[in-house]
Amino acid sequence: MNSSDFVRFVKKQKKLPKHIRLYLISKNHYFINDGILKDGFDSKLKIENNRESVLSAFSKMAFIFDEIIRLRIVGYSHNQNSVELMYLLHLIPVNRKIRTFLDWKIFSPEFARDMSRLFLVRSGTVHCVSLNEVEYNPDKKLSLSQTKGINLFKKDMTKAWKNLLDIYVLEQEKISFEILSKEIKL
Repeated sequence: MNSSDFVRFVKKQKKLPKHIRLYLISKNHYFINDGILKDGFDSKLKIENNRESVLSAFSKMAFIFDEIIRLRIVGYSHNQNSVELMYLLHLIPVNRKIRTFLDWKIFSPEFARDMSRLFLVRSGTVHCVSLNEVEYNPDKKLSLSQTKGINLFKKDMTKAWKNLLDIYVLEQEKISFEILSKEIKL
């Protein structure tokens, strides 16, 4: 059973167990949590030239970071260990998570470097009033208020999002959907 088959199976269920928590990427994105199947994020990251949109994109990336770590450590279980892990993950800075992914060989050195550069924009955006105060530094400093700066940032961020989703899918493929579907049927 692949992820698409599993999604079809889950949609037919009247009730889902509350002990399963899983972000699922198939043709679309879904989130199983608290016994409910919900829609997840769009596959394409949409970034507009404003502070809120930029922060929203980073929030989605940070969520996927945490879900990768969850899958590796507790799988799709939503129990006390999962709750405690989520608590800890919210305390760990993003740069440490990027370093962890590099150490775990989930991220290549180049991708870790690119993610670190992108997340510097997040730090700047969190502490600013407008994007006029934020710079992106892939090769040379570019202001996000300039067309060239925001366009390069959007391009790099979109590429990083796609790569991050591909990485997540690789982790997701380690799940036995046959076993998980039997747990749901119980």
